[in-house]
Amino acid sequence: MRRAGRGPQGEQAWWREAVFYQVYVRSFADSDGDGVGDLEGIRGRLGYLELLGVDAIWLTPFYTSPMADHGYDIADPRSVDPLFGNLADFDALVADAHARGIKVTIDLVPNHTSNTHTWFKSAMAAGPGSPERDRYIFRDGKEDGPPNNWVSSFGGPAWTRVPDGQWYLHLFAAQQPDLNWANPEVRADLERTLRFWLDRGVDGFRIDVAHGMAKPAELPDMDPRAQPMVATGFYDPRFDNDGVHEIHQMIRKVLDEYPGTMAAGELWVSDEERLAKYLRPDELHLAFNFKLVLTHFDADALHAAIERSLAVPQAAGAPATWTLSNHDVWRQVSRYGGGEQGVRRARAMALVELALPGAVYLYNGEELGLGNVDVPVEAMADPRAKTAGPQHSRDGARVPIPWEGDVVPFGFSRNARTWLPMPADWAGLTIEKQLEDPDSTLSLYRQAVELRHEHAAFSGDEIEWYGAPAGCFAFRRSPGGLICALNTSAAPIPLPPGNVLLSSSPLVDGKLPPDSSAWLVKS
Repeated sequence: MRRAGRGPQGEQAWWREAVFYQVYVRSFADSDGDGVGDLEGIRGRLGYLELLGVDAIWLTPFYTSPMADHGYDIADPRSVDPLFGNLADFDALVADAHARGIKVTIDLVPNHTSNTHTWFKSAMAAGPGSPERDRYIFRDGKEDGPPNNWVSSFGGPAWTRVPDGQWYLHLFAAQQPDLNWANPEVRADLERTLRFWLDRGVDGFRIDVAHGMAKPAELPDMDPRAQPMVATGFYDPRFDNDGVHEIHQMIRKVLDEYPGTMAAGELWVSDEERLAKYLRPDELHLAFNFKLVLTHFDADALHAAIERSLAVPQAAGAPATWTLSNHDVWRQVSRYGGGEQGVRRARAMALVELALPGAVYLYNGEELGLGNVDVPVEAMADPRAKTAGPQHSRDGARVPIPWEGDVVPFGFSRNARTWLPMPADWAGLTIEKQLEDPDSTLSLYRQAVELRHEHAAFSGDEIEWYGAPAGCFAFRRSPGGLICALNTSAAPIPLPPGNVLLSSSPLVDGKLPPDSSAWLVKS
């Protein structure tokens, strides 16, 4: 029996220690043989997710889109793109997931639309000063160019000029014009979208660029050294404007009408006081913290990242939210050095993450120990690769996952020409093979998730740190008593006293080897 979430909403707060599984829809399972994953493919693989033991899935965008940014450029947020299926397929997926005890959360993209959205088409036709243009951020330029010096997160200027001389803002691709959140029509339309999906039974939302949306009215220049996804500390008016909190309060009011639903925000906010504001009782339920993603494999650095990541949600009375990877960053096996070393370190960090109090987000394929794929430049599909250069492509972490068999596409599709090419050397990493191997990375994840759900030691919102050798750490969940030890040093170390529940690598003469972690409970 899985333990219910704790907190002011009791049984309804299922998300407080939930294990979420991010399904990158294009890359999970293809049911119709076009080489692209779809909703029916996910529904056909729900048994695997139940076996893995996850509490909830997060679906990346499946809405009508020209796919300039693989669905994050949305033309109709209350629809399903034919590439992925239809509304009946979505409803069937939700029903079947719920029947298996799996919650369904979906992406919400409130910062921008596609340039093929009917609103943007109307804005282009209506001209300067029109109500249609006021739904977006159109401005007259300066004599020497665009209205200000803002740059796009995908490289190049954040402004595109239209034939009548005005410019429109896009913090991402030019095909993703930013909405004007000072316009009441924009707010009303998002509320309509929220209710549309909530009425269909979704359990929550992951909010894309949750620190975006609101822009200062005067649109001041940014410090050119600022970067949106890195904590640089330089002045950046593009993100984390105070007005964003009114938007999250509006979203929360809607969610509160649907008991048991939640919202998690993608927040690249480095200032901890400002980050805490997003977790106030009338805003987000969860806030992604990316400190573990940005921290290298070193016990001292990871210790500090965990401490800081716990401090903000604890001060706000909210659970922490942990992740090691997603569709926008390198897979952890590759971040930690690649090859056998990268796999060992990724396995070690999986146990660290799953030992921590709060919610955990896994990314499809990490439970298989997949690393980044070296996608040929001619096969790259990420728009960021085209604007910022192939070295910035995110495609390497988005390659379809291998299910079964010995040859490409490993059961992902009937079509060997998958939307991104799959490497032949994944034959030994398929779900089928790993399920049969008790020592596989998948088996490690399955055991870890089951223990996290079932063992009484995984309780309590506090952690206590042990003294540990250089290059190592150990903490204890309180009051549950789980002990987690990590060794990032070059030599085996003695473990704290206790019975070993699980280790990421076999012990060596009773000691924890390098690049490894273990869970213990006191006897």
